[in-house]
Amino acid sequence: MNRNKLENIFNQFDHTSKIVEIKELVSGHINDTYLIRTQKKPHYILQRINHFVFKDISALMYNKVQIATHIKKNTSKYETLTFLATKKGAYFYKDTNDEFWNLVLFIENSITFEKVQDQQIAYEGGKLFGSFLNATANFDVSQLAETIPNFHDMESRFLQFDTTLKNASSNRIDLAKNQIEIVQNYRDEMMILNGLKKSGKLPVRTTHNDTKISNALFTNQKKGLCVIDLDTVMPGIIHYDFGDAVRTICNTANEDEKDLTKVRFNMSFYKQFVKGFLTELSTSISNNEIKHLPLGAKTTTFIMALRILTDFLNNDVYYKTNYDMHNLDRVKNQLKLIEEMEKHFELMQEEVNQYLK
Repeated sequence: MNRNKLENIFNQFDHTSKIVEIKELVSGHINDTYLIRTQKKPHYILQRINHFVFKDISALMYNKVQIATHIKKNTSKYETLTFLATKKGAYFYKDTNDEFWNLVLFIENSITFEKVQDQQIAYEGGKLFGSFLNATANFDVSQLAETIPNFHDMESRFLQFDTTLKNASSNRIDLAKNQIEIVQNYRDEMMILNGLKKSGKLPVRTTHNDTKISNALFTNQKKGLCVIDLDTVMPGIIHYDFGDAVRTICNTANEDEKDLTKVRFNMSFYKQFVKGFLTELSTSISNNEIKHLPLGAKTTTFIMALRILTDFLNNDVYYKTNYDMHNLDRVKNQLKLIEEMEKHFELMQEEVNQYLK
């Protein structure tokens, strides 16, 4: 999008700043995000919300603003996001192309990591996500809308997969034949958490639902600073937040790495993440939740593999891809990571069991 259009959108929000530079940030798969540098601080982050993914923008922004406000009131340990309203008082702007935008204050002296480089980042990431969940533990989860209905509902994900598989081209089915077979073999195990949630044995709470490490801000000294990207904040179980963080922190390779020999599970990073995560959550997590955390890591990785495989069979309509087989390479990567988790599963379980009360 050209600068004039972005500048016009930016100026719909309630601020008095003048733009110096606009830079697109390209790490996300779903939304378009721009850093707006201005003559005087603060600087800003302007984001186009993908309304094909997020159907109810009003509910989405309500969730984000309410949770950010709640965290500010409940903890001073970390930075929190600050959303700006438009000049008309709404927290989003709808442009002439029916695209939706929101604006937040840029958090100064912050960096992100696409890959975890050392144990300190794993530990600080654990503390950040654990603190987020602890600070929202007393939030009335019934106030939150489901911004993506059934996002982590395994039954729904399998239904989407089965429907897509029936309608997929024979070419795509053939290309993904091995991955389809692996997914089918995991069906029963991957339904366990879903069953525990439905039976009430795992409590529904406020969860982030997209806790990849790139959604955490750090200082230049690698100290945790802020949890970002609240688009998927909604009711859920803690295991998917734990799992998505472990999925991205403990994979020794990028999630689209083609050389699967590079995909291994980093147990030392896992230990540090668990330490930070469960120390922060010690007063607001149950023993039953703790016991099922390793299965959460495995299940969340599987959900990601299943979602990407479904998208591949559906001709790549959801995730941004850079080449024809990009999604299939991602699927292979995530399934290899599950295989690596299985090799370490007993140790993963022993690590969380230390925190049972």
